[in-house]
Amino acid sequence: MNQDTGSRIEQWFHLYSQDVYRFLVYYTGRKDIDDLVQETFIRALRAAQQTEIENPKTWLFAIARNVAIDEKRRAKLINWLPDVFLQHLVSRDKTPEESLELSENKRMLYELINQLKRSYRDVLILRGIKGLSSKETAEVLGWTEAKVNLTLHRAMKAIQNKMHVSIAEVMHDAITR
Repeated sequence: MNQDTGSRIEQWFHLYSQDVYRFLVYYTGRKDIDDLVQETFIRALRAAQQTEIENPKTWLFAIARNVAIDEKRRAKLINWLPDVFLQHLVSRDKTPEESLELSENKRMLYELINQLKRSYRDVLILRGIKGLSSKETAEVLGWTEAKVNLTLHRAMKAIQNKMHVSIAEVMHDAITR
């Protein structure tokens, strides 16, 4: 690693770490994701020397998404293991403080988003919640802009069908604090 790469990643950490943190909170539905943020920037540091990076924010979101997917796979593996003790190490329950912290609409939206298939969840978080453009979302997911827009439309319809309120109302409540 050269000095320029390290200072560039450090600069991006100061600029984008909160955005990456919020993305991972929405993506995973958890608030204890500091390790995932750290892993995102460690992977970014390793990859930055070999990669031409035009938009660091979307590049970091793509890395964060992969980190979250890897973490979910690891958790599934731990749950699959027959050892009873290992199964009790990972808790998916929210603490009472976390439950109280989320408003009813935010909690409902998190639950619904986590029930959707991965492609819908990815697009809803990146476009609807994080506010990335279609082009930026397409870069993160490796899709075309048309696919991003179509998938966003279908994801919003899926949530609207599960809820009996307008999606715009729920998204607005979830985004504003």
